[in-house]
Amino acid sequence: MTRLVPLLLIAALAFTGRLFAAGRPMTVDDLLAVKTVSDPQVSPDGTRVVYVVSEIDRESSKSNSDLWLVPVSGGEPKRLTTAKESDSHPRWSPDGSSIAFLSSRGGSAQVWLLPMDGGEARQLTTLPIDVDGPIWSPTGEHLAVVARVYPGMSPEETAKKDKEQAEAKTQVKAYDNLMVRHWSSWDDAKRSHPFVVDAKTGEARDLTPDLPVNVPPQPFGGSSDYSFSSDGKTLAFTAEPRKDHPWSTNTDIWLVSVEGGEPTNLTADNEGADAQPAFSPDSFALAYLSQARGGFEADQWVLKAMFDPGGVSPRDDSRGDIRPGSPRLPDPIPVTKRLDRPVNSFSWVGNWGGNGKRPFLAVIDDAGSVSIAEVGLKPITEGNIISWEGEARRIVTGHANGSPQMTPDGQTIVFTRSAAHKPAEIYRVPAEGGEPVQLTRHNDDLVAQLDLSPAESFTFSGADGDEVQGWLVRPPGFDRSKKYPVLFLIHGGPQGSWHDSWHARWNLGLFAAPGYAVVAINPRGSTGFGQEFTDQISTDWSGRVYEDLMKGLDHALATYPFLDAEKLAAAGGSYGGYMVNWIAGHSDRFSALISHAGVFDLHSMYFTTEELWFPEWEFGGPPWTSPENYQVHSPSNFVEHFETPTLVIHGALDFRVPDAQGLGMFTALQRRGVPSRYVFFPDEGHWIAKVENRVVWWDEVHSWLKRYLEP
Repeated sequence: MTRLVPLLLIAALAFTGRLFAAGRPMTVDDLLAVKTVSDPQVSPDGTRVVYVVSEIDRESSKSNSDLWLVPVSGGEPKRLTTAKESDSHPRWSPDGSSIAFLSSRGGSAQVWLLPMDGGEARQLTTLPIDVDGPIWSPTGEHLAVVARVYPGMSPEETAKKDKEQAEAKTQVKAYDNLMVRHWSSWDDAKRSHPFVVDAKTGEARDLTPDLPVNVPPQPFGGSSDYSFSSDGKTLAFTAEPRKDHPWSTNTDIWLVSVEGGEPTNLTADNEGADAQPAFSPDSFALAYLSQARGGFEADQWVLKAMFDPGGVSPRDDSRGDIRPGSPRLPDPIPVTKRLDRPVNSFSWVGNWGGNGKRPFLAVIDDAGSVSIAEVGLKPITEGNIISWEGEARRIVTGHANGSPQMTPDGQTIVFTRSAAHKPAEIYRVPAEGGEPVQLTRHNDDLVAQLDLSPAESFTFSGADGDEVQGWLVRPPGFDRSKKYPVLFLIHGGPQGSWHDSWHARWNLGLFAAPGYAVVAINPRGSTGFGQEFTDQISTDWSGRVYEDLMKGLDHALATYPFLDAEKLAAAGGSYGGYMVNWIAGHSDRFSALISHAGVFDLHSMYFTTEELWFPEWEFGGPPWTSPENYQVHSPSNFVEHFETPTLVIHGALDFRVPDAQGLGMFTALQRRGVPSRYVFFPDEGHWIAKVENRVVWWDEVHSWLKRYLEP
């Protein structure tokens, strides 16, 4: 009987929705205490995984990273490095005897080697400038890295020039061409180049010494943008266009010999972006990601494969239906064109085989989640005509999954997984699919202390009757008998998505922590719902997408009775900030607004942003050819209707949406007499990244919401 009473009490509380919280509400200190688990790399024998754990030291306000090792079969993880400086980007040598990694323990970022049979790590590269992104040649003779140099200058000459410029009495900058600044940095005339490194001596040689553009493209390219051929004699890499950069999204795939020489452009015919080249294990094929439409950053990323690239693989007629030289074979093949989902990344899991085999693992943006799929092509013959149908068998779905690696025996996939209520950890799953098994638990103790609600998916009928998806996150200590204020979040991009993932900055659990229900909609323009859906925001920033958002909010209010329709706030960053500024001039339903890095005046924005292809695509050309689009969609033209209290946040180093946009919004609010606050970060760009600045950001956001949402 003593056991029955508590059980009956729990049942009654569950029925009324008054279950006691499993933990406490999350704080910004909790968010900063999360250990970031990333970059899993499976050993050549398939038994172990090396990965990176990063954590913030609050005393120094810096992040430190170390390498860890865990068995694929499961077991206690082992810490491999303990240096005070960051260790990252581990890559196994082909024979598994050592791990190459990036470390700043010597005063600059260089490649170090850690022997796996015991012993201390030793420094391999000793360049006078930082290097990044080490990868091994399949033969083990070389590594490739990238480093920033002045074109035509050696690393030593680059270091000397940097020192002279730092000590100069004036820091005047002069430019003859765009772009003069990008994201958060002014152009310093240096470019990132690929270097080949001798694995024994550490000697490094610039493979493209005179190249006037970046390899990989900046600022978001990485080591997935270059790879060795199977014999180690050729490097494929992604490079920016050599001209028209500010109004072009074009990047190309190039080949260069590790001995040096003139690079060869493999994708010169494509005006869109090409990226992430990777040779098949036998170099029979080169796969890469590609966008067909130039000038559009959110065109569908399609996985393509070309054959005998640059003549690095001998022709072979023994491969059945898919072989070089076949008159029926398109080259390159758009492997995932019919998938209608953007491919974020991919890896080879075998040689190209044809006959319906699937040689790739791919990470795809997939309707609010990020899935891992096995991908290939199926030949379809009708009479004398052969066509190709892309096949994707989803292996891991739900939440946000990434960085998949197949064990060499093809039996197991190792990957990262996170959710809105759970930070990323390392998991494994059988290659045929099944329930993922968690291998690491670096954040379990912290998460167990917190009351974090999972994100709940819902759909509704949006503009034109199209189905639109959204997320709901309940507040801590949820009681279904109560009413909760609603925080309505709008994502940036505009071609982006809210995923069921753990976010280090716009964290859904921390937004909900003070007692708010969070509603986040993926309106048209969002990625992962088909390219047509993504395309429908361009030249229509404030039309159907605004209708989707408002209908989504109305649907949530009608569906969930615990949402308080009288206490609504909206917040967004980048395009989300633009939409908040638009809402300020078109709706009085919200009690408060928060605009982070939001566009206020489209006309002036065009002439001060850096990537001109962006507004030209989104608004049908520059302002002098498409003035109407810049006028009808600009929040600055509706200032007379501003009346909702608004918090405006901006960074001085935001060159994508320059800080004058935030100041202009605040000026308009103040001149209209609307309660408003301007929070300006002089040392931040488009995102607030520095530790103590993140604390201030969250304090300002929560204080503003508390002022207008609480009784």
